[in-house]
Amino acid sequence: MASMLINSMRSCSCIKNPLYFPSVQTKSKKTLSRPGVKNIVLVEGVRTPFLMSGTTYTDLMPHDLARAALQGLLNRTGIPKDAVDYIVYGTVIQEVKTSNVAREAALGAGFSDKVPAHTVTMACISSNQAMTTAVGLIAAGQCDTVVAGGVEFMSDVPIRHSRKMRKTMLSLNKAKTLGQKLSLIGGIRMAHLSPELPAVAEFSTAETMGHSADRLAAAFGVSRVEQDEFALRSHTFAKKAQDAGLLQDVISFKVPGRDIVSKDNGIRPSSMEQMAKLKPAFIKPHGTVTAANSSFLTDGASAVLIMSEEKALAMGYKPKAYLRPTYATPKVLERAGLSLSDIDVFEFHEAFAGQIMANLKAMDSDWFTQTYMGRKSKVGTPPMEKFNLWGGSLSLGHPFGATGCRLVTTVAHRLQKEGGQYGLVAACAAGGQVKNIDTLMKEHNHKLTLTLHIQISLVFFHLVLAPQILNLCCFHEGSYSCLFQGHGMVIEAYPQ
Repeated sequence: MASMLINSMRSCSCIKNPLYFPSVQTKSKKTLSRPGVKNIVLVEGVRTPFLMSGTTYTDLMPHDLARAALQGLLNRTGIPKDAVDYIVYGTVIQEVKTSNVAREAALGAGFSDKVPAHTVTMACISSNQAMTTAVGLIAAGQCDTVVAGGVEFMSDVPIRHSRKMRKTMLSLNKAKTLGQKLSLIGGIRMAHLSPELPAVAEFSTAETMGHSADRLAAAFGVSRVEQDEFALRSHTFAKKAQDAGLLQDVISFKVPGRDIVSKDNGIRPSSMEQMAKLKPAFIKPHGTVTAANSSFLTDGASAVLIMSEEKALAMGYKPKAYLRPTYATPKVLERAGLSLSDIDVFEFHEAFAGQIMANLKAMDSDWFTQTYMGRKSKVGTPPMEKFNLWGGSLSLGHPFGATGCRLVTTVAHRLQKEGGQYGLVAACAAGGQVKNIDTLMKEHNHKLTLTLHIQISLVFFHLVLAPQILNLCCFHEGSYSCLFQGHGMVIEAYPQ
């Protein structure tokens, strides 16, 4: 069965040329209009510059970045702080001192302590879930204006004492006599002093996402050259977009004690020759995933303003997008009555080049979609002349909790710049669930689907579950070794 999959995937040629350039799209006559429902809109989105961990942000804390994003959103939109009903933030690796980073950032940005704020975590789609929560609050009539966002700070992740040491320290805290304290201290051994370092890995399997991506690339026959070509494409496009001033969501941020930061610092176009010199990062010595074709550890924060359309228009805002939660892609397209040919802008999260390429090959395979997705024919491959044209996570960076908002805001800006009507966002994340949102940019009404819960599903779009399904790992069907969550949005352009 595995060989059938590999042969099927290898016969697909999804990227014939690693470099493509944007063109103005022609608007479709189709509409996603649905009468008599409450419309929820994206008004604006911003982010701090995404920086490689250990660089300019290194002396900050996560809430500092989140606060900067919130303040940037307030400055750009001019919305009064007391007009915001709720704040939701996503994050993955939490700072123990600010476990509810949304609350700390909101207070730091000057919001009233009467404005509720909570934090969600859902791996790399944490800010996507924050946006989903915002939509749900508005759809349920509890709020009219919600700020959603995400933050990740990899420059200073929590490093714990060993469990033995933690137990000893807690016991010391309870000890009442000097003798009890000396007895506990005397029991400390070298093994107690070994720290627990954090790892970007699944608790259920202890497998890192890079390891899983490497096995995924192998299962789909994605070569090292294909991955390096895609990574080079990402960096080249990101550099072009940055130089052309297209990354409008980036705000300048004065880092205390340092200079003003105004652009991402991980964009570094190289050459295929230089990239080929790097050794495998996860499966050694024969793996194909390297530092060059993987997203790097990143510090950054993002924020978006989400409102009911009625409230946004009443306050004089021109919305960028409608938002609608729904189920997993490609069902997201079916529910919207669209096909891939209707989509003008594609923005997929680039965790690893191999992960992207494997998905493109799976989407272009009749055999795979019939066997594992229960569909009669293949989904189809997004045209690369519409795909991630301003770079992606491989080049711009990937602060785990903040990437979702960047994807949505980028699609909104690309649709405006390129004259398109519909855009599709997709993002993967560790954990094994599938979740999507439709985002429809204002031109027509639409029906809001209130199914906000997560579903475990084998209907997926961004990071397919093939290695796990094919039992290419030593865990049972329900293990998360190669399972990823998916998050998608369809966006309809707002008329200019």
